[in-house]
Amino acid sequence: MSMTPFAADADAATEILAAIRALQAHDLPTHGGRTLAYVYDAGVPGLDELAAAAYASAMHANALDPTAFPSLPAMEGDLVATAAALLGGGPETVGTVTAGGTESCLLAVAAARDARGDVEHPRMVIASSAHAAFHKAAHYFGVEIDMVDVDPATLRADVGAMAAAIGPDTVLVVASAPSYAHGVIDPIPEIAAAAAARGVRCHVDACIGGWILGSWRRFGIRPGDREVPPFDLSVPGVTSLSVDLHKYAYTPKGASVLLHASAELRAAQYFVHTNWPGYAMLNTTLQSTRSGGPIAAAWAVVNRLGDKGYRAIAERTADAVTRIRARIAEIPGLRVLAEPDATLIALAATNGGPNVFTIADEMAARGYYIQPQFAFRGVPATLHITVTAANADHEAELVDALSESVRAAAQQPEPGFPPEVIEAVMAADLSTPTGLAAAAGSLGLIGDSGALRLPQRMAPINALLDAMPASAREQVLRGVLSMLTRPGTDLLVR
Repeated sequence: MSMTPFAADADAATEILAAIRALQAHDLPTHGGRTLAYVYDAGVPGLDELAAAAYASAMHANALDPTAFPSLPAMEGDLVATAAALLGGGPETVGTVTAGGTESCLLAVAAARDARGDVEHPRMVIASSAHAAFHKAAHYFGVEIDMVDVDPATLRADVGAMAAAIGPDTVLVVASAPSYAHGVIDPIPEIAAAAAARGVRCHVDACIGGWILGSWRRFGIRPGDREVPPFDLSVPGVTSLSVDLHKYAYTPKGASVLLHASAELRAAQYFVHTNWPGYAMLNTTLQSTRSGGPIAAAWAVVNRLGDKGYRAIAERTADAVTRIRARIAEIPGLRVLAEPDATLIALAATNGGPNVFTIADEMAARGYYIQPQFAFRGVPATLHITVTAANADHEAELVDALSESVRAAAQQPEPGFPPEVIEAVMAADLSTPTGLAAAAGSLGLIGDSGALRLPQRMAPINALLDAMPASAREQVLRGVLSMLTRPGTDLLVR
C-alpha cells in the first residue's frame, strides 16, 4: 500500500490536514450557492461547526445494535417524529433514518416486494421521470419496471397511464414530489387513489422536495403565489414517503428518512437473521454497521434550526426561486421546461437557441456548476438548477452569469467531434477495458501517463453521449467510472 509519508511528530496532523486541503483545492465549492446540484447551504453561521462537533461525538458509535448505543435510536426517533409531523404523518407513522435518498427508495421497494411473498414476479409502476434510484432497486431486487411516459405538456406523471399499468403482480406505485429532472410534483392524490383501489402500496419520493415543501405549507409560504399541492402521508393511499435531511433540512450527508404509514407496512423492510453462530443480526437498513455520526449531526442541526430557523430559510429559498425563475424568462435562447413546483428548475434551449452543454461549460468558466441532463423519451436535453437558501440575495449574480453564458454559447458552433473520431468510438468494443481505452484515446481523453484526463470543456463529450443509445452510454460511463476509480488516477490534470 503506497501512501504519502507524513511526519511522525506533533506536526503530523497539521501536515495531513494541509494535504487534504490541497487535494480539495479543485473540488466544487460546497458553500455560497455556486454549485447548483449535489450540495445544500443554509447560510446559517455556526451551523457547520455544530454539525461537525455532533458528528465527531458519535462517529465511533454503531447503530447496528440499538441496545449498545441507546442514544442513537433516541435521536433517530426524534428525527422520525419531526419528519412525520412535517409530512402528514399520524399516530401510527413510523420511520427509519437511512444513509441517503437512494437507500430510502431501495428500502421502500424491498419492503413492498417482501410484503407480497405471493407474487412470484413482482413489478412496480413508475413514470419516466422517476428517479434512477428506482431502476437501481429494480436491478438489485429483481422487481420488473412498468414505466409510463409523463404528460408531454406538464411533464407530470400521466394518471390514466399509471392506473392502466397496475396489474396483479404490481407491488408498488411510485410518485415524485417533485421529480428531480423536471422539478414538478406528480398528481399524487389521483395516483395514490388508483393504487389503493387495486390494493397496492404507493410510495412518494419526496427525497429532494419533502422538507422544503412541508416547510412552505407549515409556514404558509406561497412561492409565486402558488399553494403546495397535496403530496405527503396525509393523502389517502400514500403508504410510504422518503425525505432527505441532508438536502433542505441542511444536515450533513448522509441522512434521509423513510416514513411508513404504519409499523405493519414497515415490517418487511427489516432483515433479521440468527441462523449462524454469531450475534443476532437485526438490520433496519441495507447497512449493518452504521456510524452514529450522521444521526447525531442531523439531530443537532434539526434541533438548532427548529421552526424559527426553518421558517427563515424557507422564506429566503422561496424568494430566491421566484426571482431566479422570473429573471430566466428574460434570457433569449433559454426557456424553463416546466413551471417549477419546488426549488428545482429545468432549463432547455429555445428553437434555434444555443447548445445547453455549451452553456454549462460557459457557466463553469464563470464559477458556477449547473448539471447537464441528457434528452430522454421526447424530452430535450436540459440544465438542472437546484436553488437553496444560499442563493438568496445573490439571484442577480447567478442570472447575469447565465445570461452571459447563453450569449457566449450562441457564438460557438454545435459541440462535437470530427466524423472519423465518432466512427472510431462507435467501432470500439465499449464493453471491454481495451475497447473503452481505445475510444477514450480517440477522444483525446488519455494523458501522457496513460491515465484518464477529463477536459475542462465537457460539451463535446456530453453531446456525443447524448446522441448515443442509453445502453451504449451506460457502457461508456461504467467504463469511465472504473478508470476514474483506479489507484493513481489524477483528475486534477485537466
